[in-house]
Amino acid sequence: MTSTLNLSKPTLIARAQEQMQAQFQVPKRSVREKLALTCRILFDGGHDSGLAGQITARGEQEGTYFTQQLGLGFDEISVSNILLVDEDLTVLEGQGMPNPANRFHSWVYRARPDVNCIIHTHPLHVASLSMLGVPLEVSHMDNCTLYEDCAFLKDWPGVPVGNEEGQIISRALGDKRAILLAHHGMLIAASSVEEACVLALQFERAARMQLLAMSAGKIKPILPELGREAHDWILRPRRSEIGFEYYVRKALKHHVDALE
Repeated sequence: MTSTLNLSKPTLIARAQEQMQAQFQVPKRSVREKLALTCRILFDGGHDSGLAGQITARGEQEGTYFTQQLGLGFDEISVSNILLVDEDLTVLEGQGMPNPANRFHSWVYRARPDVNCIIHTHPLHVASLSMLGVPLEVSHMDNCTLYEDCAFLKDWPGVPVGNEEGQIISRALGDKRAILLAHHGMLIAASSVEEACVLALQFERAARMQLLAMSAGKIKPILPELGREAHDWILRPRRSEIGFEYYVRKALKHHVDALE
């Protein structure tokens, strides 16, 4: 005998969320492990652009954060070469130099206490879209994690190694989780490493879909209430954790040294 066919959609959504929370066990991982794994996942997801791009996560002490070592590609990042730095980019733990462009991350962290991880990359389709001077257009269910949650900086402020770029980017981002940077790339500002990783992958896929759709015709918008519903349904902490672990399993098949 069925017992759910007469339940409302909100009830079924709440029920599914409760089941996901109870049924899935997520491995305990350190911040360094999550960052190293995210770098490998992003490399496989088309986010490699030589030495361009940074990933950071807040440290335990105020004004500190973890980041990857400059001079290494995302496919070379492991737990052993993750650095802990302060807002002046002074290395507190680890060997090597952080990316000087990390400076603008400090401005985002200061402006957004809710942000615990930042990913900035130049993936091919996002970078291509950034050249057109148009914002990201979310018109498909899969991409609704970014629905009304992606800002657009239409004027390129130049190489982001100065404090001016930090001020400009953090203001343009506002309270959103993502931003498309014209003539540059993308940035994710998320509550966790897992959420940031999943959103970064989705951002690149959304840009690719937009370019394909634009080449075929005019993109038709989705209903705002349905876009918001999908955004809130997909972008749940447990769902981000489950999705992250899927990408971890894929990555570890080819990147066995990531956790060294």
